[in-house]
Amino acid sequence: MQEKNQTSINKIPNYDYLFRDTKKETSKPVATGFFKKIFTKNIGKLILSSLFFIIKASPVWIMPIITANVIDIITIGLNNTTWEKLGGNALVLAILLVQNVPMHYLYARVTDKMLRNNSAGIRATVVRKLQRLSITYHKEMESGRIQSKFLRDVNNVDGLFSHILKVMIPDVIGIIISIGISIYKSGFITLIFFVVVPLNILLARAFKKPMAINSKALRSEAETMSSRMTTMLEMLPVTKAHGLEQEEIVGFETEIQKLTDVGLTADKTNAFFGSCVWVLSNSLRFLFLFFCGYMALMKKISIGDVVLYQSLFATINGYVTSFVNFMPSLTSGMESVRSISEIMISEDIEDNTGKASIHSIAGKVEFKNVSYQYPDGDVDVIHHLNLKVEPGECIAVVGPSGSGKSTIMNLIIGFLKPTSGELFIDENSINDISLSDYRHNISVVPQNSILFSGSIKQNITYGLTDYSEAELKNVLEMANINEFLMELPHGLDTNIGEHGGKLSGGQKQRITIARALIRNPRILILDEATSALDNISEYHVQKAISSLIKDRTTFIVAHRLSTIRNADRILVMENGHCVEMGTYEELIAKQGKFYQLKNMNDITYKEAEAGLK
Repeated sequence: MQEKNQTSINKIPNYDYLFRDTKKETSKPVATGFFKKIFTKNIGKLILSSLFFIIKASPVWIMPIITANVIDIITIGLNNTTWEKLGGNALVLAILLVQNVPMHYLYARVTDKMLRNNSAGIRATVVRKLQRLSITYHKEMESGRIQSKFLRDVNNVDGLFSHILKVMIPDVIGIIISIGISIYKSGFITLIFFVVVPLNILLARAFKKPMAINSKALRSEAETMSSRMTTMLEMLPVTKAHGLEQEEIVGFETEIQKLTDVGLTADKTNAFFGSCVWVLSNSLRFLFLFFCGYMALMKKISIGDVVLYQSLFATINGYVTSFVNFMPSLTSGMESVRSISEIMISEDIEDNTGKASIHSIAGKVEFKNVSYQYPDGDVDVIHHLNLKVEPGECIAVVGPSGSGKSTIMNLIIGFLKPTSGELFIDENSINDISLSDYRHNISVVPQNSILFSGSIKQNITYGLTDYSEAELKNVLEMANINEFLMELPHGLDTNIGEHGGKLSGGQKQRITIARALIRNPRILILDEATSALDNISEYHVQKAISSLIKDRTTFIVAHRLSTIRNADRILVMENGHCVEMGTYEELIAKQGKFYQLKNMNDITYKEAEAGLK
């Protein structure tokens, strides 16, 4: 299964290079550079597609010539060659019409395959980049905005590329061929055709800036709306619990109205633009008709030529109008390219290229004078931490909220990098090893359980293909999942809903713990892993953890200090500093900071238990 998935992945091209070298450029070259690269990549297919299009669409340009010929033949009157000429024109027309079927099939096959492959490549490239971006990036960028960029903006880019291939390029070909036929018939009249181009260009330039402004505003409001929707859904239990449904509706309707107003402004500009294009197009068409009529009356051209030139002018005018009418979609598509580029050009990534692969570790961890400061912060949240942990040791980290406990865990996982000092894993600097390979050797149980919509079994075995049923059964017992499993309608195959919404907090956390256990990690990180469990469940899980931590390095952040009695060492953190370190008994005997925390912790739980009785 894994090999099949890998083969499927390898078939989808990586288009990361399409967005490269754009960081220092203005917003305009980001989009134009993107399309220049993608057209260069597909140049061979574009040529082949264009060739098939010319053949299949040839009746569009040949039929006006045949029509003019037939009119002239009829005008001259019946003679010895009349039927022969009419038959020849009919035969040519029949051949041109019949060939359209196979040629259109070939054209569509080449073009559609190119579009589908490029669409898949762009989508896969964005997903790959999102997976490489750091946890810090994802915390700063709202998930709703990312979803909007991936769904709405990628669709817009697909639509733009499709329109370029299926409309703009054929229009260019049509204009060139139509002008070529016109020049062959009359160079003078062809000059009149070129009046169409500058007038339409001037019209497009007049509307370009307001349409660009409207497109950017519309995209921004759409992202805000998507972000607001994500937040609303996540906050729904809180909203209902506090009876704030009406306030939420009013707030959301305000955002909807903003999006509506921005959309109406864009629609008004686009509608006015479209109307001006229509008036200009038809005015030029009728003016040219009268001009051709005048030329025919003056015996400068034949009656058939009137039809020919009028058809050619209508065709060219239609192509140019199509170009100009595409301006709103072109502007929107270019803005979407710039939007996606905001993700693609970000340098806040985990780059494992060229780093040492580590397939197994002993579990030795060492902090050497490590400090950490968040990118937007001005003070260190970890100050000059020195800690040497031997394989198999159990280290508990305690302290008040904001003391740096979770930051230490995130440094060990590799989510964060030290701003000064060095962190070593088995004598290797964490900056020199592949974090992806390293993380196969660790398991993390976060404070808040992270589950997806699927079965209990799927959540526990997420990403694993080589586990045994015996191992699964073992972790179910160790994480005390069997206690509630029999109550569920489908046992292990019960769907737990989005974010595990069908389970209690304690049940969700035990599934998260089982997910960590089945990986048999060399380093285990428990970040307040039992915080959502009741006393009985916590007792069973603590027993499981006690047997689990043997022969593996374990880091525990605990909310109940009495549960870390058996830790080899306890770090007491305060304002990012390690103020005390020792065994449970040593720190209690010292009657320092840990002693104070322990007493306050006991009082808090006694009061909580008394309140429940």
